[in-house]
Amino acid sequence: MHLVPKKFFVSSGAAISEVSDLNAFDKALINAGVGEQNMLSVSSVIPEGAIMVEPRPLPMGAITHCVLAQMRGSEGEMISAGISYAFRKDGMGGYVAEGHLHGSKESLREVLEWKMEEMAKLRGIELEEIQYEIQEMKIPMDNYGTCIACLIFVDY
Repeated sequence: MHLVPKKFFVSSGAAISEVSDLNAFDKALINAGVGEQNMLSVSSVIPEGAIMVEPRPLPMGAITHCVLAQMRGSEGEMISAGISYAFRKDGMGGYVAEGHLHGSKESLREVLEWKMEEMAKLRGIELEEIQYEIQEMKIPMDNYGTCIACLIFVDY
């Protein structure tokens, strides 16, 4: 049996916590609307025929396949996490690249663009316009922070 998702949506969130980076991560998931799922990271292929849909609530505790980017940090740091995604021009699905860094969303966008271009080059294909979902945060003093961005697969 092969699990092939028919749909996906994109979401992101950022959060701070005075307690820990894990609690900031948990809150970032909640802010992204996926805090009640069991996230299972997968690699970066959008199946042929899959379509993008609006974010939707998912059942509590569901094993949720996703491409997840996360960056955790502490006081005073600038952090960014994001994904880029694009469909192939030949209609045969698409790809997702995730990334994170200590730095700005502009710097991360450039890195994500390079990753997508390399994915296309390795496959000898052309991509439609690349889309981005990036979160950035300057973490306040005495806090931890997390940025996340994810592409969530649904409807198998």
